[in-house]
Amino acid sequence: MDRAERKSWLWGPWSKLGLSIALATVALDQASKWLLLSVFRIADKGRVAVTPFLDLVFVKNEGVSYGIGAGLLGQEALAVFAAAAALALAVWLARSGSSWVMAASIGLIIGGAISNGIDRLHLGGVADFFSLHAFGFYWYVFNIADVAIVAGVVGLLYDSFWPSRKDAAKAP
Repeated sequence: MDRAERKSWLWGPWSKLGLSIALATVALDQASKWLLLSVFRIADKGRVAVTPFLDLVFVKNEGVSYGIGAGLLGQEALAVFAAAAALALAVWLARSGSSWVMAASIGLIIGGAISNGIDRLHLGGVADFFSLHAFGFYWYVFNIADVAIVAGVVGLLYDSFWPSRKDAAKAP
């Protein structure tokens, strides 16, 4: 096996795009958290109405999703899991030669996972700020990393329905 073959599982044709998006996602999410916590000091202000349907509020999520499992797993273990998932996704990104949609989607998921993992190590939980609500219904409180992860999953689902994907799945 030559050097190019050994390296192919670590770097592929869409790796630069996907990992650039991951880095931008981490930077944007961490910058927003720094601004809201250190500059705006949202933790001291409580709920701040921004629009009739959006409030800013600080919630530290110590669990997995929606606070499930709070206190059951250590923040370090969840951060290690996020790092392992990001590494597995980076390998998938390198090995898939599919499309820019898939690369961007994987990059969003990697960036969101890493940024939330940084929160777990730095803050002892994930910092969430954005609270959407309408007609008395309040959605969960989330952050930019969460939006990136959801957008990445939606992008992967969209990419999976392209005709080339269906044809590849049917091929022997």
